[in-house]
Amino acid sequence: MSYHLKILGKMQRRATIWILGAFKTSLLFGIKAIVGLILIKLHLQKLGRRSQLQAHSLPPNHLIQSLIDSSHSISTTQHPTSLDFLTRYQQFLIKSHLVDMNNRFNGIFPSFTPFYSELSPGHRIIDNFSDHFVFNLHSKQKDNRAHAHQLDNMVIKVSSSSSTAIVVTNASIKNDIVTLILHMHIHDNPIAKIVYHMVHVTSTEAELFTMRCSINQASNHNNISKIIIVTDSIHAARKIFDPFLHPFQVHSVAILTELQQFFL
Repeated sequence: MSYHLKILGKMQRRATIWILGAFKTSLLFGIKAIVGLILIKLHLQKLGRRSQLQAHSLPPNHLIQSLIDSSHSISTTQHPTSLDFLTRYQQFLIKSHLVDMNNRFNGIFPSFTPFYSELSPGHRIIDNFSDHFVFNLHSKQKDNRAHAHQLDNMVIKVSSSSSTAIVVTNASIKNDIVTLILHMHIHDNPIAKIVYHMVHVTSTEAELFTMRCSINQASNHNNISKIIIVTDSIHAARKIFDPFLHPFQVHSVAILTELQQFFL
C-alpha cells in the first residue's frame, strides 16, 4: 500500500508543479497549500468513507445488507457468514472493508426534519416550561476553590431532599474511543454508576448522549421533581434547546421528549 501511495504522491506533485509553473525543487506541502490540494492519502480516506456510507442506501435484498450486523441492516434474512455470527474479538481481528463499513454505520442518524413537534413554535420547552430549567454557569476566570465550595454547598443542600436527583457526567476521547460515565445520587445515596464506550462520535455528541441517559435514568424514579446535571460541557447542554439545524438533533429531540413528560 505504501508503494502505491508513493506513486500517487509523485503524480500529484507533478500535477501541482504543472498547475503553478513552479520549480521542481519546490517544497511539496507548500505548493499543495497554494493550489488547495489535500494529501492524496487523506483524499483516499475521504473517498473510502463515502463509499462505506453509500452502502446504507442499498435495497433490502442486496447481498451486503445480509452480511452486516442486523442492528444496522434492513434485510429480513441474514447470511450464514454474517457479522452477526462472529464474536466481537473475531470482528476486531478481521481487517476488511465490510467491517469498516459496519462500524461506520454507527455514525448515521436520521437527518434534520422541521416536523418534530418538540421544535415547533408553541410546543417547545422554552415556550411552555421556560421557568422549569436554568443554567448555572461558572467562569473559568474565577477561583476554582470558590467554585468547588459552591458545588459542595449545592450537594449538601440537595442531599437532604428525597425528591431531587443529582447526576454528575463526563466524557473523554482517547484513540477515537469515547468513554462516558455518569454517577446519580438521590437523598445522599448512590443510585447508579453507568459507563459507556463508543466509537466514531464527536465530543459534543457524546456529552449529549450522556445527558440523555442521565435524564432518562433520573425521570424513571418515583417522586423525583428536580434533576440537577453537573457537566463541564455547557455548550452541549445548550444544544438541547436549539431549534435550528444542527447535526445532534436526534439527541436533542429525545431529551426534549423526556423533559416534556417529566414537566407535565
